[in-house]
Amino acid sequence: MLLALAQWLAHDIRGFHVFNYITLRAVLATMTALTISFVVGPTLIRKLTHYKVGQSVRDDGPQTHLIKAGTPTMGGALILVAIAISTLLWADLSNKFVWVVLFTTLGFGIIGWVDDWRKVVHRNPKGLSAKEKYFWQSVVGFSVALFLQHTASTPAETTLLIPFFKSLAIPLSAFGFIVLTYLVVVGSSNAVNLTDGLDGLAIMPTVMVAGALALFAYVTGHFYFSKYLGIPFVPGVGELAVFCSAMVGAGLGFLWFNAYPAEVFMGDVGALALGAALGIVAVIVRQEIVLFIMGGVFVIETFSVAAQVIYFKYTKKRFGVGRRIFLMAPLHHHYEQKGWKETQVVVRFWIISMMLVLVGLSTLKLR
Repeated sequence: MLLALAQWLAHDIRGFHVFNYITLRAVLATMTALTISFVVGPTLIRKLTHYKVGQSVRDDGPQTHLIKAGTPTMGGALILVAIAISTLLWADLSNKFVWVVLFTTLGFGIIGWVDDWRKVVHRNPKGLSAKEKYFWQSVVGFSVALFLQHTASTPAETTLLIPFFKSLAIPLSAFGFIVLTYLVVVGSSNAVNLTDGLDGLAIMPTVMVAGALALFAYVTGHFYFSKYLGIPFVPGVGELAVFCSAMVGAGLGFLWFNAYPAEVFMGDVGALALGAALGIVAVIVRQEIVLFIMGGVFVIETFSVAAQVIYFKYTKKRFGVGRRIFLMAPLHHHYEQKGWKETQVVVRFWIISMMLVLVGLSTLKLR
């Protein structure tokens, strides 16, 4: 909205032309989201505490987490509000990609909100059933996949890029693109949700990956930079740098309150939405494989749960007694059970995420 106002004012005051630069608006989006988080955060936490919107801790989790029971949850709503307002203020609202990522983010946010609401009101730590959650995630995931495939105007928008290879790309059929998009969006959403189990664990890797995707979006939507780096040019994608920057600002603002010991948890309303946002942005900028690399912590956490469940069921069927690969899944709980302090697990996972993000960024030039 402010971009449209600035463009109108630029007819009389040339200085307002500066707002046409995506880089400036990306910085402003970060600052706006961060400010909203700092201003609204304390009030939101007080309201959540007043209405007793507290976290229900699963009895099959680490015993040390029982003290977290009652900590305000659904704080992810703060992140979504900050992202949405900042994006609407500073992004080009005539850009279809902006609306796609907002629809995806808020759609998954609503699913998470319902899940959290059931946990809080009904005091059921499991919230939505797996089938219900998966159904609605599929509805949103397939909707955006179909839309992107139907509105694709260039072959580059539906081509799978292989990192570290300059000329290696795989053209996808309509079916292949839709399936890949669905898997990336829904998979990323659930991966971030599984990772969100310790204070600050999920939000900082999300911020780092979002910052890297902002750079990918900018160069992919810039004709000369994309040509120089050997990346297919996708018109209009650069605007997603504003959205990703808003994610960075909102995430850092939330981390202020979510750092150990957390004053508030993001809940599924935040985790599902942020994961889906990373997934849909990666699809649009054609960096699905790079997202897999940069979000390696999310991938490993998800794999640990899948491996634990599969192995347990297999050994129970074969030997009559279920066996485990890890002391507890997801993986961060395994290290807690080994004696690591919560802050040690979190910071070490942050360090790993930073290294993986740098590897992902290196694909811009190592081709």
